[in-house]
Formats: sequence, structure tokens, C-alpha cells
Amino acid sequence: MENNRKIRVGITHGDINGVGYEVILKTFSDPAMLELCTPIVYGSPKVAAYHRKGLDISTNFSIINSAEEAQEERLSILNCTDDELKVELTKPTKEAGKAALDALERALEDYQEGLIDVLVTAPINKHTIQSETFQFPGHTEYIEERVGEGKKALMILVKDDLRMALVTGHIPVKDIATTLTKELIQEKLAIFHHSLKQDFGIDNPRIAVFSLNPHAGDNGLIGTEESEIIRPAMEEMIAKGIQCFGPYPADGFMGSGNFCHFDGILAMYHDQGLAPFKALAMDEGVNYTAGLPIVRTSPAHGTAYDIAGQGLAEESSFRQAIYAAMDIYRNRLIEKEIHARPLRKQYYERRDDSDMLKLDQEG
Repeated sequence: MENNRKIRVGITHGDINGVGYEVILKTFSDPAMLELCTPIVYGSPKVAAYHRKGLDISTNFSIINSAEEAQEERLSILNCTDDELKVELTKPTKEAGKAALDALERALEDYQEGLIDVLVTAPINKHTIQSETFQFPGHTEYIEERVGEGKKALMILVKDDLRMALVTGHIPVKDIATTLTKELIQEKLAIFHHSLKQDFGIDNPRIAVFSLNPHAGDNGLIGTEESEIIRPAMEEMIAKGIQCFGPYPADGFMGSGNFCHFDGILAMYHDQGLAPFKALAMDEGVNYTAGLPIVRTSPAHGTAYDIAGQGLAEESSFRQAIYAAMDIYRNRLIEKEIHARPLRKQYYERRDDSDMLKLDQEG
């Protein structure tokens, strides 16, 4: 990114029958947001205008045909759908699913061309978006496949200093125990540790790890995954210099407020992490896809069909998703700069009493 231009935030419109456009338009009704970044919405100007009129939101936007046309201080909408797109508020439709996928594919193409810096995705319906090219449980897995460059993703839910990551994501509950392996836990711990350092600027992060079973297995009485898989995985990672603690029973750990003493928490499965996180941080929580070259965030809520078109959707989570994407992008730039210009080795010459510091010798 050039130093003199704002971060270009690509935004996919998600499900057009949900609250995606509502939270996007509400977020950029505040002119201060346009001073922070250059937003490019991948979607439909006609659908945006439909939502704007129906919700009586005054947000202005420019219609563009390519990301290069986006101007600073303006909300731009890049049309990447059928002009005759039909909006059916509150309803899951195949047409809406295709429009969501069209926008996502165009945004990822532009990311690969270097036309946007970060990606913020409005919520999709995971069922209606399925197609021949999208056979994934959600955004995370699709983005990992398309632009992950072979790297593995880690879902992290973020609000301020609360960061909740997941070992397993969108899989059936019956498959959780058989999916958990020592290697998988170690892989996720390594990605989490690296992300906390690179993306959040924490030098030596402390990670709490949840148990799988109630009461951390109660010494094998309620399960053996803790003693056979989780603890051995943690011990090997501790030996490699990663600070991880536990495994803690999730209920007591969250209920006691113990989570405040850690930089990150690694949950074993989706609802184990997301249930307490959303109870504490639903309105301003952010879903961040860590571990990949692309910086991608999204609001913590879904399509919210039950309130679509009523003007009731709260945009705080979406706004925080934009803030988080920009913060992480900047942190990565700083990290890259540090590694590009490391301090030179310095040698002491001890052959005389002066103990002179010699700076003319290269390492």
C-alpha cells in the first residue's frame, strides 16, 4: 500500500434478503468512516438503492465498474450481479445465494490483482450460496481454498482483548471428538500464537486452552481426550516456547472471569467458543480469519432474516469488523517493516582497555 493513500476495504454484500446492506449503509452514513478508508462494496447498486429507500437511510454512494475507479471520501458500489436481481426480504433464495457468491468471487479476484487491501464480508446464508463452485461450510473454508496459498485458516472471534479461536469449526457435533488430534491442536496453537504476535502486536502471548469434556474429563471419569490428546499437544508446544495453559473447563473459566488474564482462548469446537463469546460481545464482536495472506473480517452476527428490512439491525459489529481489518493490516505492515530492516549485529573489540563498539563490521 502506498503511504499516501487510505486502506482500500473490499466489502461483499452478503445475502441481499438479510441485514447486510442495512449495516453497510448505516456504517457509512457517518462521514468519519470515509476519512479512515476507501470502501468498495461488491454487490448491486440497484439492491443498495432499494434497501436505502426502504430503510430511509441517507447514505450516498457512487456506482463504479472497476475497483480502480473508487475515489477517496466516497462509498463506491461495484456492480457484479444481474441487473434484474429480485429482493425477497427475510427469505432464503437461490438467487440471493448466487448474488452473494458472485460478489465474493469478484472481490477475491480483485484482491489477487492488488486492487483491494483487506476484505470485510457481510453475512451469507450457508445453504443458499452452495453451488458447483462453492461447496464449503462457510466463508472461511472457501477463502482458505481460493486465496490461502496453501496455508491453514483459524477462526478468531475478537472484541477488544477477548480473542476466542476454534480448533474445529463448521463440523457436526458427533464428529468433534474423532476430528480432534494432537497435530490439529498444535497446528491451531501455532497459527494462534503467530497471529497474536503479527496481527495484534502481542510480543509473548498467553493462550488459555479449553478442555473437550465437562470438568476437563475429571481425571478420566468423563473422558480421556484431555490426558491423551490435549495435554500432550500443549506440552510439546510449551517446549517450543509457546505459552499455553490449561486445559480449563469452559464453564468455570468463563464464569469466573479468568479469561481476562489471557491474550487468547482456544476452544475445542464451534459452540464451546461462540456461545460465551456472543453472550459477552454479540453487538461489537468480529469474526477474523487468521493464518492466511489475506486479511478478512466479518461481523459476528448472521443474516438476521427475522429483522431484515425493519431498520432494527445494529451496525456496531460491522463497523468494528472494518476497524479490525484496518488495524490488522497496519500491524502486518509494521511487522513486515521490522523484518525487512533488522538491526545489524554489533561486535565488541576487546583487545584493548577501551572496549570500543565496532559498527563497521557486518554480521
